[in-house]
Amino acid sequence: MEKRILGRTQRPVSVIGLGCWQLGADWGDVADDDALAVLSAALDSGVTFLDTADVYGDGRSERFVSQVLRDRGAQDVVVATKMGRRANPHVAEQYNADNFRRWNDRSRENLGVETIDLVQLHCPPSEVLSREETYDVLDEMVAEGRMAAYGVSVETVEEALTAIARPNVASIQIILNLFRRKPLEQVLPAAAEAGVGIIARVPLASGLLSGRYDLSTEFASNDHRSFNRAGEAFDVGETFAGVPYEVGVAAAMRVAAVAERATEGKATTAQYALRWIIDQPGVSTVIPGASRPEQARANAAAAALAPITADSERALLDIYDEDIRPHVHHRW
Repeated sequence: MEKRILGRTQRPVSVIGLGCWQLGADWGDVADDDALAVLSAALDSGVTFLDTADVYGDGRSERFVSQVLRDRGAQDVVVATKMGRRANPHVAEQYNADNFRRWNDRSRENLGVETIDLVQLHCPPSEVLSREETYDVLDEMVAEGRMAAYGVSVETVEEALTAIARPNVASIQIILNLFRRKPLEQVLPAAAEAGVGIIARVPLASGLLSGRYDLSTEFASNDHRSFNRAGEAFDVGETFAGVPYEVGVAAAMRVAAVAERATEGKATTAQYALRWIIDQPGVSTVIPGASRPEQARANAAAAALAPITADSERALLDIYDEDIRPHVHHRW
């Protein structure tokens, strides 16, 4: 699989990684054996970037990553975790030196390493990203050998630009997909100029861009998407990429038709949507999740697709402008 340098980490990573949230919690039940099988399938398919977080299943996801890498002896895999969402309440004051080190200690124990490849602040309050002391502590933690590099997972374009301006931020993780195009305007060019990596998350709009959902689709009660379908906000910007479900289902059908024509049915809608992200200048890696080994293998195979043609891109942009833009472009 193609590899790209992940920003200031200076580490090569596969253009398609694996997002490990599903292996922890909040996406329905994933048995231990299934989680380990997903990780192995991804690694066997050429994935060399794993993204997890301390709150995914209260450390369950981190421990699965540790077990698989220990069992396989994988040497070239870059592991990124996140910290900050353990804060309760989730306010700026909780993002302090003592908590950073405590959260980091727990992740290093879960992952079974002294030094974590990449630690990302996990969608912190905007104020945290503007404080000098935030980066001072992170720099100290790198010097202490707790982590090799640090980045930030953000919600908004403005937060991304604030973090990119800092000299030692290695990467930005941001929602980027066919239904969330705003980062293409400023974030990706700014990151490329600064040498900051871009990790694209929620690449399939919580599954909408798999092309498999319709208005009758039901999600398990322990799947975070069920809250939004019930009219309650788990996280409006994260779930379905902030697109109202009914709108997203209809738009995804249009995307599926473009993918069918462009690939003559040789690729799934999900693979086509992932290929689109890979094609965006400045993207280092994209991190789709998977709950089954075959899903991990199919996601990885998207890296082998031909780039999106100009004609197809125009059709995809029309779908965004007509169906999606009014709902999301002004918000994040």
